[in-house]
Amino acid sequence: MHLRSMPGQPCPPARARSPRCLVNMQFSQHLPRRSNSAMEVPAPAEVLRGPEPLKQCAAWLNAYFQQPEAIEELPVPALHHPIFQQESFTRQVLWELLKAVKFGEVVSYQQLAALAGNPKAARAVGGAMRSNPVPILIPCHRVVCSSGAMGNYSGGLAVKEWLLVHEGHRVRKPASGGSSGRAGAWLGTVGPTSGSPPAGPN
Repeated sequence: MHLRSMPGQPCPPARARSPRCLVNMQFSQHLPRRSNSAMEVPAPAEVLRGPEPLKQCAAWLNAYFQQPEAIEELPVPALHHPIFQQESFTRQVLWELLKAVKFGEVVSYQQLAALAGNPKAARAVGGAMRSNPVPILIPCHRVVCSSGAMGNYSGGLAVKEWLLVHEGHRVRKPASGGSSGRAGAWLGTVGPTSGSPPAGPN
């Protein structure tokens, strides 16, 4: 069963393999203009009648865009992508990202590598981000370069920027002629917008 993109928000469609698990979410190619006023986006009726993981996913995404403070109270849908079914560094990285880096925080590739147990594996963390089957839910958009550059994102840099601005970050645009892969530099140091950064080296 599929959950299509919610109108007015850059959230990916979701797909459930069974009533017990969520397989993946994939971005559409269209990013809406950012609005100063939140849109009311109720879950479609077919989702409300569908498998429990899709209901949970719809509720979680609605909260993310409309009421972020409620996210921590909601269950994470059961995940059944092959990545989560066997031990691997990629799985460890994705779980650590989900657990440690919350709404309004950012973490560097090197910091996340340290959280996953291998501080020298920043490049492998980039590969894990590309393999993430459930973007936004597992927030690979919060992983940026130690230099403050944005880094890459499966949904495109415009979506990554939109999501980080939605979470309260400010972006400084690069000088003309800069690399598209480094579009947008994040003001301030790598870490949460307030409080201490997640555990791990800078």
